[in-house]
Amino acid sequence: MGISGVVMIAFVIFHLGANLVVFGGPAALDRFAASLDGLGPLLWIARAVLLAAVGVHIGAAVRLWALDALARPRRYMKQVPQASTIGSRTIRWTGVLLFAFIVFHVLHFATGTFHPVSVLPGHVYANVVGSFRIGWVAAIYIAAMIVLGLHLYHGGWSWPRSLGLAPWKPVPTRRRLAALVAVVLWLGFTAIPMAALSGALP
Repeated sequence: MGISGVVMIAFVIFHLGANLVVFGGPAALDRFAASLDGLGPLLWIARAVLLAAVGVHIGAAVRLWALDALARPRRYMKQVPQASTIGSRTIRWTGVLLFAFIVFHVLHFATGTFHPVSVLPGHVYANVVGSFRIGWVAAIYIAAMIVLGLHLYHGGWSWPRSLGLAPWKPVPTRRRLAALVAVVLWLGFTAIPMAALSGALP
């Protein structure tokens, strides 16, 4: 869970950096996308590693969910959180929602199977901005980024502890760092559909 999570966190950070190129204009984003396609085998290796990380992460989550159910078949009559955060209490459900969003995102931008506007090959900027100018599409992405922020908040600070790299603390410093990373990623990703909706991206 921890190792696969680190791989995906690294990807999300890179993905945000790549997406923010949209603010450089059509030529900048289309040129950047073409440079990624030009990586050839390296790009497919990166995709394979990412796909494997997603598969391992989901498998670990299902296994932990099952072990938790076996350990406590009867739920607490009353449960009062002591040291848990909203990120940890919702981690399973945000994971399920993120999986659904990833499927939608891949069908939307990666394969073009589901695309509310006409896809222009090689014109990534036009495809991105055109999609996000549709209110309900932008709403899905904006909502999904809230879910991503919550999921990353818990995963971002708990992975060192999962790998035995950090001792237990009631309020670990890395929790504040994880919150900062989650907020930056949330704001960064959310800025793109918001800018398209407002007309800031022509």
